[in-house]
Amino acid sequence: MLHRHLTHQQFALAAIDDVIARGKRPDCAALRRAALADRATLEKVLRVCQAHVADPYAQRYHFWKQYAERDTLPDWEQVLAAAAHLQCAPIALS
Repeated sequence: MLHRHLTHQQFALAAIDDVIARGKRPDCAALRRAALADRATLEKVLRVCQAHVADPYAQRYHFWKQYAERDTLPDWEQVLAAAAHLQCAPIALS
């Protein structure tokens, strides 16, 4: 999707906003691939969506926010395993 002559960066904040608001399926698929490949792009998606979540009718932004949050959260299995390891570690008393 061409966006306002943006050629310096494929997914600038304005371009992400444009894809979410008016993009067709191929545009959304390209944004998804870019977000999966680059964590900075995923964080930009989340940043753009945060500006629109107050509007309950901005369903596309709510969808993308949920998608971005799901992929930016830590893997809870790993977090819980690390916490269990810390709890089981013996404490040396002197």
